[in-house]
Amino acid sequence: MKNIAVVGLGNIATRHRRNLKLLFPEAKLIAMSASGRVPKEPVSDSDHIAESIDEIVQSDVQFAIIASPAPFHAQHAIPLIKAGIPLLIEKPVSVNQKDAQSLIDAQAKYKAPVAVGYCLRYLPSAQKVRQMLQEGVIGILYNAFIEIGQYLPDWRPTKDYRETVSAKVELGGGVLLELSHELDYAQWMLGSLIPRHVILRASEELGLEVEDNADLLMTTVKGAIVNIHLDFLQRKAHRKCRFIGSEGCIEWDLIQNEVVLITAKDRQVIYSAPEWDKNQMYLEMVTDFIRKINGEPNQSITLQEAERTVGLIVEIKEFVTEE
Repeated sequence: MKNIAVVGLGNIATRHRRNLKLLFPEAKLIAMSASGRVPKEPVSDSDHIAESIDEIVQSDVQFAIIASPAPFHAQHAIPLIKAGIPLLIEKPVSVNQKDAQSLIDAQAKYKAPVAVGYCLRYLPSAQKVRQMLQEGVIGILYNAFIEIGQYLPDWRPTKDYRETVSAKVELGGGVLLELSHELDYAQWMLGSLIPRHVILRASEELGLEVEDNADLLMTTVKGAIVNIHLDFLQRKAHRKCRFIGSEGCIEWDLIQNEVVLITAKDRQVIYSAPEWDKNQMYLEMVTDFIRKINGEPNQSITLQEAERTVGLIVEIKEFVTEE
């Protein structure tokens, strides 16, 4: 790799630049702010600051990562797709289906490799849980309970949480979009979900203009009941799932990177690696995308899969409006 670009200057863009320097130490790394402004402060792990997408197009980059706020993904990505530049777009792929479809249409026409950054699929315990569900280890699935909670002010301690992407409607904030990992892997593991009842709330504690917690009751095509809870409120980070079937249940702790199988006679730790470096998810996601660029077997998340998650979020919000 000679030249690589990262659009966006937030936390996830900083992680990507650091990882790209680790993976491709000889490459020239071009950074660009979402607005195209030239920052006054130094930008870590960058060799050049671009002022526009056109400048990136003309810089002969081998691939680029779009890590700007979600409402700007299509605006930033489509000119690069038209130029045939491979793109890894951070999640969520967009905030509406129109932009997601525009990306799908551009990729279909110009054939540039494109993937979306749902890194949790690269967590070893996630892959183990999916395998167990596919193999029917717990028999017929009856229920799934999926919960994530993490206190928003702790996400970016050096910034006022009320001014971050997570808190702003115009930047794609709110738990549904910011915590869409849970909706992505739920459909990856269980298939399409159908909303049955939805409660979205904005607590007085954080004073946000977006929902800071959501409770979703959904069903799978096969009739299993799926409860999903998302919040910005829990002081101690919590991320767990429980899948209940006719032959037992699977308990999955994403933070501990642990999977436990419980049956009538036994409790068995199937996988446990609490010290596993979570940054490996991001490194594997990028190296998997390189395999996609090279036409090799890969697990990269497609635009169509990412659009399905956006579509589910839109459906959830419409469900609330209809009620």
